[in-house]
Amino acid sequence: MAGLAASFGSGAMTNSFAEFDQAKLLLVIGSNTTEAHPVAGAFIKRAVQKGAQLIVVDPRFTGIAEHAQTFVPIKVGSDVAFLNGLMHVIIKENLQDQAYVDAHTTGFNELKAKVAEYTPKKAAKIAGISEELLVRVARQVASVKPAMLIYTLGITEHTCGVNNVRSCANLQMLLGNVGYDCGGVNPLRGQNNVQGACDMGALPNVYPGYQKVEDKAARAKFEEAWGVKLPKKNGLMMPQMFEGMADGSIKALWVFGENLANTEPDIRHVEHCLESVEFLICNDIFPTETTRFADVIFPAAAWSEDDGTFSNSERRVQRVRKAVEPPGEAKPNWWIFREVAARLGKEWKSKSGQEIWDKEVSKLAPALGGIKYSRLENDGLQWPCPDTKHSGTTCLHKDGCFTCGMGNFQALDWTPPAEVPDKKYPLVLSTGRRLYHYHTRTQTGRCGGLNDLLGQETADISLADAALLGVADGDLVRVSSRRGQVVVKAKVTPQVPQGMVWMAFHFREGNANWLTNPVYDPISLTAEYKACAVKVEKA
Repeated sequence: MAGLAASFGSGAMTNSFAEFDQAKLLLVIGSNTTEAHPVAGAFIKRAVQKGAQLIVVDPRFTGIAEHAQTFVPIKVGSDVAFLNGLMHVIIKENLQDQAYVDAHTTGFNELKAKVAEYTPKKAAKIAGISEELLVRVARQVASVKPAMLIYTLGITEHTCGVNNVRSCANLQMLLGNVGYDCGGVNPLRGQNNVQGACDMGALPNVYPGYQKVEDKAARAKFEEAWGVKLPKKNGLMMPQMFEGMADGSIKALWVFGENLANTEPDIRHVEHCLESVEFLICNDIFPTETTRFADVIFPAAAWSEDDGTFSNSERRVQRVRKAVEPPGEAKPNWWIFREVAARLGKEWKSKSGQEIWDKEVSKLAPALGGIKYSRLENDGLQWPCPDTKHSGTTCLHKDGCFTCGMGNFQALDWTPPAEVPDKKYPLVLSTGRRLYHYHTRTQTGRCGGLNDLLGQETADISLADAALLGVADGDLVRVSSRRGQVVVKAKVTPQVPQGMVWMAFHFREGNANWLTNPVYDPISLTAEYKACAVKVEKA
């Protein structure tokens, strides 16, 4: 969304966590909040206790849905159709905030024409829900202002992930909910400090502070500061890197705190790429499935073993203080990078995380200009924070003042997942995270108590599918896709609708990514982790 570039381009929330339990209405879509973001989930539950309305839209009846007055069990990958259907009803019944639309947005007529095609009958059929429920939800979200929209990876991890996000923005602008406390569009980031990494330019198309690589003036500024000539074109995205490793065009890869051999779709292909690249370097705090392929492993300091900053989903930059010394030869990641640079003939002057931030980051990134270590002693600061007199920004786009002037509606069509069920693979596999483990268990897998709570992966299936397959809870089942198969225990649960299987990627042996489909959103190149075709057989 051009009009919401400052927040959506970075994946950051427009609003703040402190507003969650003050909101009057929360629409949570594609977010297993109580398991994937339990602290944020607690804020939402507190809002409900205070009288807020909660609408949860998800293929599964997740833990957060237990607290909702309205649960909408849409089919996997039907989000754009569902949201278009809501907007069809809102516009047809004149429930939109037309004054806000006229004053602060462009493209309304094109949006109106597009969503006119998504009648309740059509949208409800695609989403697999009743027309009555769709109409009721449209009226409900329009009845409270402002209303807050929250989403997570259930929206983004699709081949239409960008359009899903744009549709969420369309709905909130149509209702006049962007730029107000307890409103906005609020994505919860998928991993710890992903926001901070993106803020620092760990993306192929931007420098720190989301300054574009292809912007000549921005590039010149960083060239002068760093004393180097920088590429004029954007760098490669992860799927392009894997292609390059496989065909030999990429000769070396440096993996920094990521376990690619477990997190990427179609593990067999990923491991082929890691085996193919000539030179692989890993920075990590523990051995992982990825470090098995490394030519060089740098032992890195953990988060509590160095001073630095983290940034969370609400754009809040916070201090992290050293609590213990790194073990053995482990060193802070910035130190490792600096020392390698020195061997390559580049002397980096900074000797601490504070020097890197205060003398480089905050000077080169205008949105972070007012954030200094000396100002991060308490709860931190939320960017944009342009100068040291600024107190930070809790809510973006105040009163409809968008980064690019006007919020830009996008007229979008629904597209199905790249792989849909058929006779050979009749079920939809969707994936996500479970409460007791983090990511690929590099850290939590070394904790006996958490392994006692959850010691292996399961395939979560519906009561109806279990009956058809002759499978009881706890039976071993073989889950197969066009890419591979795993044998895991069945978890027969009413949370999962008929026709769907749900798994996570925490455990190596039962990792859902042996099965997932390596297809990507054409813009973000985010993988479609949330939908592929599988079959389940009693093992």
